Amino acid sequence: MSSCATLFTKSSQEVTFKGIPGTAIIDKDRNTPIAEVGSNGFATANVRKKLKSKNLTAQKDGYQTADYTLDTKIQGWFWGNLVLGGIPGMAIDAATGKMMKYSTDMLDVTLKPLDNAVVQEEIVIPMAPQSTPVTRERPGATEAERAILRWYVDSDPRGARIYWRVISNVPAEVKNTNETYLTTTPLEETRSFNIPGLTPSNANNVTIEIKVTKRGYEDQVKRYNVRQAIDQQEISGFFELVPKTTK
Repeated sequence: MSSCATLFTKSSQEVTFKGIPGTAIIDKDRNTPIAEVGSNGFATANVRKKLKSKNLTAQKDGYQTADYTLDTKIQGWFWGNLVLGGIPGMAIDAATGKMMKYSTDMLDVTLKPLDNAVVQEEIVIPMAPQSTPVTRERPGATEAERAILRWYVDSDPRGARIYWRVISNVPAEVKNTNETYLTTTPLEETRSFNIPGLTPSNANNVTIEIKVTKRGYEDQVKRYNVRQAIDQQEISGFFELVPKTTK
């Protein structure tokens, strides 16, 4: 029981990569492939932990190869050695590399095309304006209402409850909603907004609020502009939970 991080944490960490489909992510130090970005623009891989930062290379034909770094930080279980294990426990955690964790669970590896490369233009379906007024009682079944996005919400520690709600500055068109429970962290899925009355013209006036709660920790809230989320085709956030202080 003297090496807290080694006993209670995994030797690898799940990391999601965002980029152009077909991009290969390579461990630069070992020259071994880690993952390849899929058709949805994302790839997830279990990356082995180490004391130092991990150097990565992203490459794809027709694009400029780029280097990236996964920085590390000391995780909380390591400090448990001060209570249980002392110096021997710290030494074990350091030797196994489990005293560290990567500072991010998502890394953007979007590459730039080569100057002389012919890159297939991305097909974007425009959100057509509505010819008739849209109200919350008469939704228009627009592309904005049916927009499919990637949802990625995670926290440290995991197992926190995720709630979301709609905050509207145009309640006559898009109504505010109460909090709705989604699941516990981590959440990674592709799902629709399904916000009645949402259009390209009013999306800038609508916000999605994500709240993460866990017993013993302070609640955390993040807000996302809906129009920006549609343009980026994702809502993603990482919540570093802070323990509640007792007086």
